[in-house]
Amino acid sequence: MKVTARTRKRLSKIMIKLILGNLVHRPLRSVISALAVAIEVIMILSVVALFYGMVNGSRSETTGIGMDMIVHPGAATAIMMTSSASADVRIAKVLEALPHVQVVAPVNIKFSVGGSSPQNIYGIDFKSYNALRPFVFLSGGPFRQPFDLIVDDLQAQSGKGLKVGDTVKELNHTFTVCGIVEHGKGARQYIPLTTMDEIDNNPGKASAFYVRTEDPPAYQAAVRQEILSTDGLQDWSVQTIQEFLSLLTPDHLPGFNIALNVVICIATIIGFLVIFQSMYTAVLERTREIGILKSMGAGRLTIVSVVLRETLLLAIAGTALGVAATYVLRDLLHARFPTLSFQITPHWVLNAIAIALGGALLGAMYPAMKAARKDPIDALAYE
Repeated sequence: MKVTARTRKRLSKIMIKLILGNLVHRPLRSVISALAVAIEVIMILSVVALFYGMVNGSRSETTGIGMDMIVHPGAATAIMMTSSASADVRIAKVLEALPHVQVVAPVNIKFSVGGSSPQNIYGIDFKSYNALRPFVFLSGGPFRQPFDLIVDDLQAQSGKGLKVGDTVKELNHTFTVCGIVEHGKGARQYIPLTTMDEIDNNPGKASAFYVRTEDPPAYQAAVRQEILSTDGLQDWSVQTIQEFLSLLTPDHLPGFNIALNVVICIATIIGFLVIFQSMYTAVLERTREIGILKSMGAGRLTIVSVVLRETLLLAIAGTALGVAATYVLRDLLHARFPTLSFQITPHWVLNAIAIALGGALLGAMYPAMKAARKDPIDALAYE
């Protein structure tokens, strides 16, 4: 049947009314469909923000320490500092005696799952660690007692808040807060190196040495060669800060990309199934309407476009809601958990939008094709 321009115009108006009418007259299903897409977007952006926030937060904290090189036993790895302390702290004196070396700070880092939140706690020799780049004290001061604790300002703000003189339970011991410093020096909490070794029952040990050199770009190669030429240090790892930071990427962290992809796939499947179910039901309920459109000359592509345009409106509404909700969630988390790094990037906002819209359209494709294949005679006779 030949379709005139007037008929096409009437069909276009009818389709627009049909799309909007279906969304308005079935508000619960429309809201649920949009919320499913919104939840999909929130899941993707939140997981990415948490994962990348942890990585980028670690990079930022490491940069703020003030070191130029890291020296430690064993192979180079981004998580080497959480291993047991096996290096003799007296090696710091050996390293300090090398040409072009200005400061050597031994550290012993332990991962604590107790206290306010899971995190790394640094055991440091305050004098040498402070010499790398001085702490900025907001209140209190350096260690005075073996079980003193220095916390940064973000850690102090978290939970019920901390102030100088408060006690904190960490590593199965009670510490007293002696100072609060500006964040950005490698960790949230610091205790004396000797105390960390005592807790480990491993006196005089460190897990790594942070080194500051003269004019880093010019002397790093020479310092590396001197260290690796020293008796007993030939098999040690010597990394520049740039080399170490290059390991703090998703590709070098075990399971990072796998976990991220799994969550994204789960979120996409949720959005796909909800849209599929919603549009499939809508097609069944609108069988007679589809028959009327076909009797007026609407082709298969026209019917498919009706279903897909309706889906696209739902997906756009859900995506916009999801993006906005994620930013609100970020602000709420930052207010409740100041130490939590939650970073939303424009790149992943665009990725989440593309994934949500693509998944929704794929979910609507089969219902749309089913609607397009309906026989107009059978559709008009449908009750």
